[in-house]
Amino acid sequence: MTTPIQVGIIGAAGYTGGELLRLLVLHPHVHIAFAQSTSNAGNYVYDVHADLYGDTDLRFTSTISQDVDVLFLCSGHGEAVKFMNSNTLAPQTRIIDLSQDFRYRESAWDFVYGLPELHRERIKTAQFIANPGCFATCIELALLPLASAGLLSSPIHITATTGSTGAGQSLNATSHYSWRTNNLSVYKPFEHQHLYEIGRSLHSLQNSFDQPIHFIPQRGSFTRGIFASIHTELAISAADAHALYSGYFENHPFTFVKDSALDLKQIVNTNKVFLRVQKFGEQLYIESIIDNLLKGASGQAIQNMNLMFGLDEMSGLRLKSVVY
Repeated sequence: MTTPIQVGIIGAAGYTGGELLRLLVLHPHVHIAFAQSTSNAGNYVYDVHADLYGDTDLRFTSTISQDVDVLFLCSGHGEAVKFMNSNTLAPQTRIIDLSQDFRYRESAWDFVYGLPELHRERIKTAQFIANPGCFATCIELALLPLASAGLLSSPIHITATTGSTGAGQSLNATSHYSWRTNNLSVYKPFEHQHLYEIGRSLHSLQNSFDQPIHFIPQRGSFTRGIFASIHTELAISAADAHALYSGYFENHPFTFVKDSALDLKQIVNTNKVFLRVQKFGEQLYIESIIDNLLKGASGQAIQNMNLMFGLDEMSGLRLKSVVY
């Protein structure tokens, strides 16, 4: 591609907007046309995202340009619907929404659920993408191979721990440093909002699945990453399960099935997913790890953009600089 993709970002001052900027300033096929933030209009991007000093002289704007190829919506939940209802964009402009507003929800626009490992071909021709949630991405990728083979027939039990960036940038009682550090807590047990999209994704592959999904989300004392531990009763050997998972993800460049121990440092600052499948008695046990800001948000959004514009799926996402 010789002509750069013209990109706009709505809500560019937050965590996901900042991650998009860090990735897009180095993307070989992108020009950032504008970065919108009402509260920071006129300020340099590096006034908020200080690590971008020296990488870009872009300033935040309060207005948007109608003439962009793709627009990333990084505003809070509920704001994307308002934006779509109050703005008229060029007919060719594509939208990638990082909120939950359009994930498997009826609307006036035909949003495709943007999990490439599930809907890659639909993403390639879509105009509107609903980027999956971070917990949902981590958990769905651990279960899709089983659903694709029609094997889910028992309740699913999930415990997943996310880093503090999963709470967003706004300060609240459970996100400030002195409360979060050296601490661990559970929130929204059995009723987390991502359960809806997890269930819809599994049903899209295995319509007969009618078992409960028991999900216990946890807040961890670290900055970024999600570690999900999942088990369900299943009459399959460990070897057959490993073969099933390896085959399902064979042509997906960011998802890997390992037979050795997992820890978050392996995937932090990457768009990768690492999975491990083991058998304990009648229980199939699956571990899944992602970086919540990358594969769980901004990295996956760029992966979707790459697919929409016919680019190498990994373009701009070959990341990893540190382990410790």
